[in-house]
Amino acid sequence: MRMAAGMRLFFLAAIWGASFLFMRIAVPFFGAFNTAFLRVLFGAVGLLALLLILRIPYRFAGQLKAVAFIGVINSGLPFGLYCIAAQYLPTGYSATLNATTPLMGAIIGFAFFGETLSWRKWLGVGAGIIGVALIIPHGALAADSKVAIGVLTCLLATACYAIASFLTKRWITDCVNLDSRVIALGSQLGATVFLLPFCLSSIVVSPPLAWPPLEAWLCVITLGLLCTALAYILYFSLLNDIGPLQTLSVTFLIPPFGVLWGYSVLGETFSPKAIVGALVVGLAVWLVLARDPIGVRKLR
Repeated sequence: MRMAAGMRLFFLAAIWGASFLFMRIAVPFFGAFNTAFLRVLFGAVGLLALLLILRIPYRFAGQLKAVAFIGVINSGLPFGLYCIAAQYLPTGYSATLNATTPLMGAIIGFAFFGETLSWRKWLGVGAGIIGVALIIPHGALAADSKVAIGVLTCLLATACYAIASFLTKRWITDCVNLDSRVIALGSQLGATVFLLPFCLSSIVVSPPLAWPPLEAWLCVITLGLLCTALAYILYFSLLNDIGPLQTLSVTFLIPPFGVLWGYSVLGETFSPKAIVGALVVGLAVWLVLARDPIGVRKLR
């Protein structure tokens, strides 16, 4: 991997790791789905501005509905779920559970999309399950039963990412040649439309008692412009330059950044047991993402 690509990969991991911190700060002021809505709204605005500046035409080749639907699964639902988790889990825990996305991809691909898995990848899935069990908070943090909700919503979010990756390949990548930035914009527009009713109903049912502080607004704006719009640009550029396998290695880098930002800004800590779990998850992700040697038997 070239130095420039490596730097972009680290920067992408840093800003995606920071997204869990920004959600953790913003959610108490805006609520879970309002925070998610503002994130995709500002993300769509940022991408729209980019396309206007670069004079990239908005051509969806008749696939706008498919792109928008993928946006619901790839952004709307998981962002909302992670915002729910932000109410109950420290930043580092959510960021580490996010690393299970490739494991979810392996399981869902095998179960629903006709993918085959070698013994090596099944070993990775098993190790991932053990790692998640170790990461689940214990002691004082686990005394609150809502922690289980936080863990479950994180895992559901990674399942959404996995499903979206297969649908994108089936409906978009294999069928039409669309500019990745146009796909990113369409997906954020779909997520924005999906989350709008949740945002409006939240405002009607539980009107805010006070205008959120500047700190909270800066967090949601940064979530949209930096952690969504710019992150998509970096992600798709890396896909083009170094391919999907090396790009997915960002999964290994997000948890350390998530723990670092949570500790530096909010004073959050990560238990020794969770550190062991994070290492096990890292090993599991490597087993799932690494190329199988020639001759390794695959199971169906």
